[in-house]
Amino acid sequence: MTHFAQGLARGQAKIVAIGSSTTAGRGDIAAYPGRLLSFLQNDYPKANIAMVNKGIGGQEAPIELQRFDTDVIAEKPDLVIWQVGTNAVWQSPDQHPPSFNETTGAIRDGLVRLHDETQADVIVMDLQYVPAVLTPAKKDKAIAMVEAVSELARDAGVNVFRRFAFMKGLYQVEQVSFDRMVDPTDEHRLHDSDWVTHRVAWAMKLAIVGGVDKARSSVAANIS
Repeated sequence: MTHFAQGLARGQAKIVAIGSSTTAGRGDIAAYPGRLLSFLQNDYPKANIAMVNKGIGGQEAPIELQRFDTDVIAEKPDLVIWQVGTNAVWQSPDQHPPSFNETTGAIRDGLVRLHDETQADVIVMDLQYVPAVLTPAKKDKAIAMVEAVSELARDAGVNVFRRFAFMKGLYQVEQVSFDRMVDPTDEHRLHDSDWVTHRVAWAMKLAIVGGVDKARSSVAANIS
C-alpha cells in the first residue's frame, strides 16, 4: 500500500472501486465500498479519503476494461480495488458472458494498464463463496477462476483480497449458514448478505491498514 500510504501522508487519498453488483450495490444492502470508506476514515481521521464507486451490476472484466480510461485512469487513484470473476462463472449462456479465457485475458491486460498508466496500488477481489457458484455445474469453474485470479495478480505483483477463501472460512470454520451469508431476497443465491458485506468490508479494511503499516515501516527503515 505504498502509494495509498503516501496519499494518506499528504492528507488526500483516492480509492477507485470497479466491478459488478458487489461493488455497485444491490437492493437495500449497502455495498462494501461505502462501508470500507467509513472504516478507513475512522482509522485515518486526519486524511480526506475519497471513494469513487464505478461498479455496474452484471459486468465482467472485458467490459470493465473498456471503462478503464474514463472510470479508473482519469481519476488518478492512489488505490484501485477491482472485483472480478463472478459473472463469467455464474451467468447463463443466454446472458452471453465472456469466456474463461476472455475474462482472464482482460484481467491480465487491465493489470498491465494499471501498472503502466497509474501510480496506484491495486487489490483484486475474487469471487464470493455462495451456493450459486458452488453447484456441480459451476464449482470447478469457480475454483479455476479463483486460482487464475491469484496467479494473474501474483504475476502482476499486485494484492489479492481472497473473498472466496474468506467466505469459505466463515462457512466451514465459523459454521455460518448460507442463509445468513446470502442476501435473503436473492432467489439465485448469488449475492452477499448485509452481514457478509459488513464482514468483507471490515476484512478489507484490516488488509489495507496492514499494508499501510508495512509501507510506513519500510520508509522509516530506509530513512534510519
